[in-house]
Parts: sequence; structure tokens; C-alpha cells
Amino acid sequence: MNKAISGFSKLSKEEKIKWIANQYFSTPTEAIALLKNYWNSDEKIQKLHDEFIENTITNFYIPLGVAPNFLINGKYSTIPMAIEESSVVAAAAKAAKFWSTRGGFKTTVINTEKIGQVHFIYKGDVSKLNLFFAQNKSKFFSETESITTNMQKRGGGILDITLKDKTDLLPNYFQLHATFETKDSMGANFINSCLEQFAKTLKEEVLVYDLFTESEKDIEVVMSILSNYVPNCIVRAEVSCPITDLEEKHIPNPQEFAEKFVQAVQIAEVEPYRAVTHNKGIMNGVDAVVLATGNDFRAVEAGIHAYASRNGKYSSLSHAKIENGIFSFWLEIPLALGTVGGLTSLHPLVKLSLEMLEKPSAKELMQFVAVAGLSQNFAALRSLTTTGIQEGHMKMHLNNIINQFEANDEERILIQKHFKKNTVSHSAVVTYIESLRK
Repeated sequence: MNKAISGFSKLSKEEKIKWIANQYFSTPTEAIALLKNYWNSDEKIQKLHDEFIENTITNFYIPLGVAPNFLINGKYSTIPMAIEESSVVAAAAKAAKFWSTRGGFKTTVINTEKIGQVHFIYKGDVSKLNLFFAQNKSKFFSETESITTNMQKRGGGILDITLKDKTDLLPNYFQLHATFETKDSMGANFINSCLEQFAKTLKEEVLVYDLFTESEKDIEVVMSILSNYVPNCIVRAEVSCPITDLEEKHIPNPQEFAEKFVQAVQIAEVEPYRAVTHNKGIMNGVDAVVLATGNDFRAVEAGIHAYASRNGKYSSLSHAKIENGIFSFWLEIPLALGTVGGLTSLHPLVKLSLEMLEKPSAKELMQFVAVAGLSQNFAALRSLTTTGIQEGHMKMHLNNIINQFEANDEERILIQKHFKKNTVSHSAVVTYIESLRK
């Protein structure tokens, strides 16, 4: 194709699919059949999914798995995880079972404050702007009462609004920096609505403020938007036990294991190249639960990685120590999540996932997500410091290669038996499959 298409969004779903198939595929009929093969047979459910986004042509499946045996604050839970990466769910479940006999996970929500900002340009006397804000601050609250009434009934609302001088970063750049409590909703629409009203109030009140000159009244609002960086919306998850209790099949020397584990975490604390991969492992668990519960994993990713860099250098999100014979492992991460609104009330599997978690509040969901991240990190570090990470990964990789070559049941048994004693690699598996089929 070498030209733009006009009016694509106005085409019907069938017309969009036909156009794509004819434009990009050598066998359009097969492409259409594949897309339709992933449609839900229930027309009502399919229509619901079609309307989540624009220009929908089919459903893209990601497996929804579960990791049982999570003992969290004395109560057992099964955590839903939506993810495509092999071994993540198995690793989380294995870590959950390991810690279920060693006191389980302890979690604490430290704070739930969220942030939004009105970014504006002011070219004038800063002392006048400060005085203006002090005299008009209450109006920013009163002018948003129609927006905040329902949220206040649930115990949330606007916590505070401050004026921030950012002229050291950009000429004439200022902010209205607001903090919010949104209870069980993620709160994006609520926060953005408040911010847009702040901007409107700012522009209106500036025009009638006597101390400003005409040029100073010419304030330019650049944008009004929430921040996905929520360093004061923090949850902590931790595990600990006497070092002697760490002993198991792959940990015959628990003292040595604990010391090596702590060293591995310390390396991630000081070495950014390792920290990125270390934290990616945490996000395997975090994102899987965030996605399964209908929350915005891109926002969570951005906020958490910013938090990992908050001290000027990218570092580990988790930490470990040995003190008085006790091994401790923990993380603190920012999570702005919701259990009402958005997909949580629309997507059937999101509703199922939340019901599996016994209909948690946003605070409770923060704790489930943090525990999933910590368990995933523990499983990865246990493998890295004992058997090596590849053993578990390659077992799953072997299954993927077997499926890729559509091995029959007899071939599958022979392949799995062969690679119990031989190193798994793509080329080795392909060579063995070819030898079988000769």
C-alpha cells in the first residue's frame, strides 16, 4: 500500500477486516478466517469487547492463570495473573507455597495520595502571583464542589493545592500542584475534571485581580493533567523468617543462600544494568495482576520505574538484609489502582478476577499486586543464586518449541525424555525433532 485511506473509522467491522486482508495479505481469505476465529461466539460479549477501543477487528488472547497459596497477613488468597511469558505464574505459585510455611507475606499500605497538575506560564512579578494564590486558594476548592461531592461522600476528594515555582527549570513556568484521595477508584477522570476546573478558575480570577497589570493577567495554561508518578501512594510487602527456616531441597545451606541472596539484591541496588532486569522481574508479577484486574499497567510501569530513579540513579525496588539470624526481604512501590469504574465493571474476566480476590478495595488490591511482585522477585533470585535461571525457563521454552513444530503425542514424550538429560536450545530441539522424523 502506498497511499492513505480516508474514512477508515467509518467502515463497518467487516469492511475494515476485508480492507486489511486485501491490502496486506497474500491469502486474504485465510487472514479473515484467522481474525474471525478469535471472535467470541456470544455476540453480546463480542460487542462489549469491540467497544473497549477503536477500530477493533478481533480479540488478542493473553492467558489468564492463577497462583494459589498466597498467605497474606494471615489469610490465604489465590491471585489471578494475565501474562504471556512462560514460567511467571509457576514461579509466583512456587514462591507463595514456599513462604506459606514460613509466616507468609506481610503488607502495609503506607499512603494513597495521588497527584495532578495545572501547568501554566506567567510572565510577571512572582510575589504578586504568590499573593494572588493565597487570597484565592479557597475558590479552587469551592469551584469544584459539584465535581467532588460524590467523592467526598466516599471519604475522598481534594487534599491540598499548592503553587509551585518551576522557573529554575523553564522560564516563566509555574504549576498548581494538587493532591487527591480517590478511594476505590483509580480516579483519572475525577482528577482531570478537577484540574480543568482549576485552570478555568485560575484564568477567570486572574482577569479580575487588581494587583496584576494587563500583561501579567495574560496567563497561559499549557495543560491540566494527572501524574502517573505517585510517590506518596505506596504499599509495602515483605517476608522474613529465621535463616535456618530457609532450608529446602535446593537450599541445603541456608546461611550461604541468605548471604548470596542479599548480595544479589545489593548488586541490583548499585548497578543500573542489573537493576533494570531485576525490576523487570518484579513487574512480571505486578503487571500480570494489574492487567487481570482491569487496571492501567502502562501507568503503573511508568510510575514505578520513575520511583526506582527517585534518588538520581536507577536502583532496585526490593531490598534484603540479615539481622540477628533473621532473613528479611521486602519492597515498597507506588501503585495507583482502582476496583470501581473503567473495565472493572465492564470486562467479564476482570469482574471474575476481582471476585476471586473477594472484591477487594483499592488498598487491598495494592497489597495483592505488591505481593505478586515480591514473590516473582524472590523466585527469580532464588533460581539465580541456586540452580540458575535457565532451568525453569528452558522447560517452558521446550514446550513452546514442541508446540511450534506441532509434535504429536509420541514425539512429545520422546523429546521431553531426551531433554531431561540434555541442554535445551532451539537448535538442539529442532535437530532432535528432525532426527525423529527421519
